[in-house]
Amino acid sequence: MGKPTGFLEFERQEESCEAVATRRAHYREFVHTLSDEAAVTQGARCMDCGIPFCNNACPLGNSIPDWNDLVYKGDWQKALAVLHSTNNFPEFTGRVCPAPCESACTLGINAAPVGIRSIERAIIDKAWDAGWIAPQAAAVRSGKKVAIVGSGPAGLAAAQQLARVGHAVTVFEKSSRVGGLLGFGIPDFKLDKSVIDRRVAQLEAEGVTFKTRVLVGDKTLPVGINSNANEVMPAAELQKTFDAVILAVGSEVPRDLPVPGRELKGVYAALEFLIPQNKEVQQGAANPVNVKGEHVIVIGGGDTGSDCVGISYRHGAASVTQFELMPMPPKDENKALTWPYWPLKLRTSSSHKEGDTRREFAVATKAFIGDEQGRVKAVKAVRVKWENGQMHEISGSEFELPCAAAFLAMGFLHPVVGLLDAFGVEKDARGNIKANTEGETSYQTSVAGVFAAGDARRGQSLVVWAIREGRQCARAVDTFLTGGSLLPG
Repeated sequence: MGKPTGFLEFERQEESCEAVATRRAHYREFVHTLSDEAAVTQGARCMDCGIPFCNNACPLGNSIPDWNDLVYKGDWQKALAVLHSTNNFPEFTGRVCPAPCESACTLGINAAPVGIRSIERAIIDKAWDAGWIAPQAAAVRSGKKVAIVGSGPAGLAAAQQLARVGHAVTVFEKSSRVGGLLGFGIPDFKLDKSVIDRRVAQLEAEGVTFKTRVLVGDKTLPVGINSNANEVMPAAELQKTFDAVILAVGSEVPRDLPVPGRELKGVYAALEFLIPQNKEVQQGAANPVNVKGEHVIVIGGGDTGSDCVGISYRHGAASVTQFELMPMPPKDENKALTWPYWPLKLRTSSSHKEGDTRREFAVATKAFIGDEQGRVKAVKAVRVKWENGQMHEISGSEFELPCAAAFLAMGFLHPVVGLLDAFGVEKDARGNIKANTEGETSYQTSVAGVFAAGDARRGQSLVVWAIREGRQCARAVDTFLTGGSLLPG
C-alpha cells in the first residue's frame, strides 16, 4: 500500500491538459503526464483495502496496489517491472483505456478513486524518457514460425510474447503502418503515433518481422474499412508456410443505418472520416472529408463518436450534434448498486468539452434529407422511450436538424467475413471467430493450427482486453508448438 493515511490526506489529482483554444488548433496529444511528485502523492492514496478489487476489474490482472506502492516509495524501475509483468503496452492503456480498475477502487465507494491510469502512464512515460526499456530478444530460437494477421494490440501482444520465447514471428498488416485501429482509428490527440512506433521498433529488435500493405485472404473489403494493400496473401499459403497462424484482425465491419437517404453524399461511416484524418496528420495527404463551417451530426454516443466530435471541432465545424439511441444516463452512478462493477453514468469526454456540443439522448434517426445535388442537407429524427426493453417512438416528437456531414459511429459488428471464409474457420452467432478461452483448445479455431484473439474472437471491446487475449493466445500457441509453455496465462 501507499501511505497508511494517504487516502485521508490527499485528494485525487487529474492529469492537466492544454486549454481548449490551444488544443483545438492542433492534433498533438494535449494531456500532460503527471509529475513525479504528483504521481507519488497519488500512489500514497492507495489503501490497504484487503481485497484489491482494482486487480480483478482489470482484464490484464495488473498488480495495481504493488506498483502504486513502489511509485510512492520512489522505486520507479521496480514499478516498471511489475507493470510490464502483466501488460506489454502500458503506454497504450495509460492513454486510451477507460480504466475499469478505477471504477472498482475501494476508495471510490465514498471518495474519488485513486488515479490508477495516470500513475500507469507516469511510470511508462518516465521509463521511456529514462531509457529503461530495451529489447528482450530470445537467447535460443525454437525453429518454429508463427504468422499473425493483424497488427492491433492483440496481434502485437501475441507477437512480442512469442518472439521472446524464440519463435520466428511475422505480422501481416493490410494498412501502410503497424497498429491496427490504434494507428489509424484513434486520433493523434489521444494517442500520438510515435508511441506506437517506438514499441514496434522494440518488437523488431526482438525478432518480429512486419509486413505491411499485405491483404490476407479475400480481396473484397466492405466500405469503410482501411486497406493500403498492394499484395494479396492467400490463406492457404500462410497455413503452408507457417507452423501456426493467429487471426487478430479486429472487428472492423461497421454497423450501418439503413434509413432513407443513407446513400446521400455526406453520410459516412465514422472510419471514413477518422482514418483519412490520421493519414493527413501523419503523412500530409488532405482528408477528403472536411467539415469546416458545416453542421455535423454524429450518430452514436461512444468513443468513436466522441473522436468524430473532436476532429470536427478541429476542422472548424459550425455546430456539432451527437445522437444517442439510449436514454440519458444519470450524472452520477449509484455506487451502492454498481460498485465494484462498471457503472452506468453520463460520461463527458474531452472532445465534448471543446465546443458547444449538443447531445441528444433517446433519439432515433428516421431519414437523411438531400438537396438537388444528392448531398445531405438535413437529418430527420424522432424521440423515443424505452419500456420493458422495447423502443417506442413518441408521437409528434419528430424534428429536423441541418446537416452537411453525418458520421455513423454505432459500433462494429464482426470481422471481415471474406477473411474468415478464406481460412474456413467456424463463426459464432454474431459473426466472430468461434474459439474458447479455456482448456487444451484455448484460442484454437475449428481449423487446426489457426488461432484467434482479440476483437475478432470476442467482438468489439477494449484495448486492455485485446492485450490480454493476445498474451493468452501466445501461451496457447506456444503450448501447441512445443508441448508446454512458460509464458504467463
